[in-house]
Amino acid sequence: MIHQIENPDSTSLYTLQLPSSINSITLLENFIDELSIKYGFSEEIYANVLTCLSEAVINGIIHGNRQSPEKNVFINLEQRVENRLIFTICDEGEGFDFNNLPNPTATENLRGRGVFIIKKLANQCIFSSKGNEVEIHFEI
Repeated sequence: MIHQIENPDSTSLYTLQLPSSINSITLLENFIDELSIKYGFSEEIYANVLTCLSEAVINGIIHGNRQSPEKNVFINLEQRVENRLIFTICDEGEGFDFNNLPNPTATENLRGRGVFIIKKLANQCIFSSKGNEVEIHFEI
């Protein structure tokens, strides 16, 4: 479900709660489509947001929540300033050590490429110390 909350300081906040199922990616795509219309994303921003959020949510579903039907992935979006969107993606898993991923450019390493992609496409990427929450910033 998508919920929009208007804060007293006039920042917009959207929240989306997704079940730990790969089928939830369709809901995420619909959410991003709505945001693209509201904020007038360029094709590049749309592609970057879609790629980064899909990577983060899939990681949360598969690696974080281990596709447990009792767990969810939460997405929050805040627009703090006119040209910056800040997404927070959080799963209910135990987290991971994002500082010690194998080299994602090595052909033998399939893990860690999502994090590598997010860091390359977003303007900023900040992991919580536990590793089950990531904040992803985009200039629009």
